[in-house]
Amino acid sequence: MDIKHFFIEKGHGESMILLHGNGENSSYFQGQIDVFSKFYHVYAIDTRGHGKTPRGTMPFTIRQFADDLLGFMDEHKIAKAHLLGFSDGGNIAMVFAMQYPDRVSRLILNGANLSADGVKRTTQIPIEIGYKIARKFSDKSDSARKKSELLGLMVNEPNVTPEKLTEIKAKTMVIAGTRDMIREDHTRLIAEHIPGAELKFIKGNHFIASKRPKEFNRAVLEFLRS
Repeated sequence: MDIKHFFIEKGHGESMILLHGNGENSSYFQGQIDVFSKFYHVYAIDTRGHGKTPRGTMPFTIRQFADDLLGFMDEHKIAKAHLLGFSDGGNIAMVFAMQYPDRVSRLILNGANLSADGVKRTTQIPIEIGYKIARKFSDKSDSARKKSELLGLMVNEPNVTPEKLTEIKAKTMVIAGTRDMIREDHTRLIAEHIPGAELKFIKGNHFIASKRPKEFNRAVLEFLRS
């Protein structure tokens, strides 16, 4: 692999990997790491080109990030893990669970989406405008190129069909905020197409893990320990 992930590690027991959202890093889960590490061996990873993990030379796509995750697990001799992904991290976890079903114990998808159509238009339109502008200047500015890549993930990825979700074998919880930037019907669509998936809504916006950590953590632990 062309990169080494920066990660935070804490706890003992079954492995649990936390995957942050677009433009963020492992510190997003500061309200989760200490709590979950009482029960699990927690790894909170900075995705390729995020936080302290280098960009590398490979494609900047959700599927590449899923392959990066496989490389991380192999490197750290993690045979199987619970995956909790938020936003783009949820999309990475979702794709990973389809591609490498034997490596996932339980799956938590928080604020994930199958395509840009799953995002409310009031949120998505400014993203698309920003992406077009950043792309226009990406060959003239490093910051524009980086912004173009990040926004491109939210415009062009992950492009998963609902039917593909039937390939997920792990016991899954789909969780989102009641005022999430992901459309409620889209979140329900994801849950409906993953065999046996549980669906949970918590009062709040897209960032329920950071804004409502006690309620979020309780829901996740109840799911994992049920």
